[in-house]
Amino acid sequence: MSDALDALAGGKPPAASPLTRAALEIDEYAATLGWDLPARLFALVDSSALRRQDPRLAKQLGLSADDNGLTPVEQDELPAGMELDKFLGTIAWPEQVAGCALVVERQMLPPGAEQTRPKNATEAQIAEWVANQPGREEVRITAAVLRDGKKEIALRLRSKDVAREVLTGPDLVPGLTEALLATFS
Repeated sequence: MSDALDALAGGKPPAASPLTRAALEIDEYAATLGWDLPARLFALVDSSALRRQDPRLAKQLGLSADDNGLTPVEQDELPAGMELDKFLGTIAWPEQVAGCALVVERQMLPPGAEQTRPKNATEAQIAEWVANQPGREEVRITAAVLRDGKKEIALRLRSKDVAREVLTGPDLVPGLTEALLATFS
């Protein structure tokens, strides 16, 4: 219990793995920015390697000698108007990047809602259908992956917008983590 309190006191979320900690750290950062924002992309770099390779940058980022996890580095804004899956298909990461993370906001529908989805609808009609679904939930998804295939999701419901209510798990949004893993192929 004391380790968890120490982690909270140090500003780092308690978590089982460096990838989970990175996803929760990025989620907390996104939470400070508010809702209704465009997607954000992060490179994940090994903190100890960063300290060795670029001590000045590590100091600028506030990395201490005992930071041995992953450091998220926010990338430039995603191109306006480009579909997310097409954008992800254009990414190639240098070897120094151990993983990546993406923050997106989406609408989550209640179980069974798909059965009432209009057939052959346009994208605009689908968007309107989703907006009018009772029980829909706005969510912020932070998907994080490593080159070796490890993945983690931090999912925050807008209706429960507090850190202790963030859901985590590797398989919460499998399509998104698979798309991120493909950026390392």
